[in-house]
Amino acid sequence: MKRLKRGIILEVIILFACGTLMIGVFTYFTQQVLTDASVKGQTEKMASNMADETIAAIKEYPSYRWLIRYWRDHAEEMDVEYDADYNAGTETEKKFELLCERHPDLKPKYADTEEIEALPPEDQKLFAEVTYSWLITRVDQIKSANEIAFLFGVLASNNYREQFFLFSGADPGSERGTEYGQVYTLGVTSEVSRGQIEGMRQAHRTNRQLVDAGDYVDYYVYVETIDNQDLMIGLTYDLSELNERISRSTWNGTVLAMILELLLAWVFLGMIYRVVLQPLKTIQENIRLYMDRKDSDEVCRNLAEIKSANEIGQLSADVCNMTIEIDEHMDHIREITGEQERIKAELSLASNIQSSMLPTIFPAFPEKAEFDVFATMDPAKDVGGDFYNFFLIDDDHLCLLIADVAGKGIPGAMFMMATQIMLRNNGSECTSPSEILEKTNERICANNPEDMFVTIWLGVLEISTGKLTAANAGHEYPAICKKDGIFELYKDKHGMVVGAFEGLKYKDYEIQMEPGDRIFVYTDGVVEATNEDNQLFGTDRMIEALNENADAPSEVLANVRKSVDEFIGQAEQFDDLTMLCLEYKGSK
Repeated sequence: MKRLKRGIILEVIILFACGTLMIGVFTYFTQQVLTDASVKGQTEKMASNMADETIAAIKEYPSYRWLIRYWRDHAEEMDVEYDADYNAGTETEKKFELLCERHPDLKPKYADTEEIEALPPEDQKLFAEVTYSWLITRVDQIKSANEIAFLFGVLASNNYREQFFLFSGADPGSERGTEYGQVYTLGVTSEVSRGQIEGMRQAHRTNRQLVDAGDYVDYYVYVETIDNQDLMIGLTYDLSELNERISRSTWNGTVLAMILELLLAWVFLGMIYRVVLQPLKTIQENIRLYMDRKDSDEVCRNLAEIKSANEIGQLSADVCNMTIEIDEHMDHIREITGEQERIKAELSLASNIQSSMLPTIFPAFPEKAEFDVFATMDPAKDVGGDFYNFFLIDDDHLCLLIADVAGKGIPGAMFMMATQIMLRNNGSECTSPSEILEKTNERICANNPEDMFVTIWLGVLEISTGKLTAANAGHEYPAICKKDGIFELYKDKHGMVVGAFEGLKYKDYEIQMEPGDRIFVYTDGVVEATNEDNQLFGTDRMIEALNENADAPSEVLANVRKSVDEFIGQAEQFDDLTMLCLEYKGSK
């Protein structure tokens, strides 16, 4: 007993420790995820603002499209002064004064494309160099003021595998050049990584796209397309230092919280042992005592020592009452077992009666060489609500039908038998499938207090000509296979289910059956058969099974049943599986 008590305590300690550890780990990672999402959200918002500011700096010049084309086409010819301020004495300032001296009426910041194109080539170059220096200085300011690792504008090829650098922002003292690690100058062409390619493509579709690259975050903004090249603004933020600070702070907070939780756990552990574990042990010992001796009086005396007024005290009283009631229930169980055996025998008899009402001898009409018919019905329970039938109305007309009652078990089986009798009687009296269904609907609706209904497909085959006249009362679509062809769904027009309302009308349709043609009808238990992953068998799999090699209707049905069984595996059959197949062979 002492060993068992130590075992319970140890288990509780392990549970507390594991719970504390799990809470700590969950808290740590949750905080990391939430913080990371918050940082990236704020970064994306800030990057969007900076991209808009950069785009505004480009579009500040009315002739910016002309400038971009000129910078692209004359990158190697341009004499650009990078990272210059706006103070007097710079080369850019001298070029600006020279341009104004040559063209006093020209206002470079406000000149449109038409004005620029009217300038001589050397002055166009001068204008492009001055505006580029102004733009790169503005881009430098945006980058430096907002702690952006990289800020650049590129023209991307239509497959985004290469990018032509128009400008790159630089911090004071940064080295510009064409090598990796330097701040790229105008005209540098580089390959684009796979992640950047996807980011640019998404930006082209959605205008803006954030790309997570670990400690770095790339942000792309699509501006417009110029000569089949996308003008993109790119920003990169280095979050490594920020992420490290956040991770360290989160870890320290999580460890401190776990230490406090463990200290509190030890205090509560002692209280739990006295209030919970000791009484539970007493209850457990007396349960074992009852298992050995079946003495409910002794068990109840021992459990009376537990005075707790909480759930454990109630559990003690419940165990006492349970031991008293178990003996009473044993006699009752014996009575129930006998009753179940009687019901099982009656269900077996009902199943035999139901089966006897369906034609099960094949070949069904050995004297009729013009057709071959085969059908099966596998109920989901001992008795089912599906049924089929086929019978000769006269020497030249064969009636075929298949139906599915809305209900299973005994009620469905009783309704099925009544409906089948009505259909058989009406089939002998009426001249068309629609009339048979209408008469059956009248008789069911006349006395249907439980509002049950049934779906029916019914067809009448004129044996001498192969003309099949059919009507559908809310049943599944039939599948038809022409000679040397394949099975395909025949989407006939559905009427309302039989038994729903009085006065329903149904419409006949005709199918000309040629020698070698087949028709297959079935209930929804076939297409709605469900496997262990809760997937439906479906009409596509059914059609595939129908089109497997089969020489006779019986083999067609066997192929479908095999395919259904393989699909559902160990899953329980929840609906009746009923199928019927007719092959028309024609007159010999």
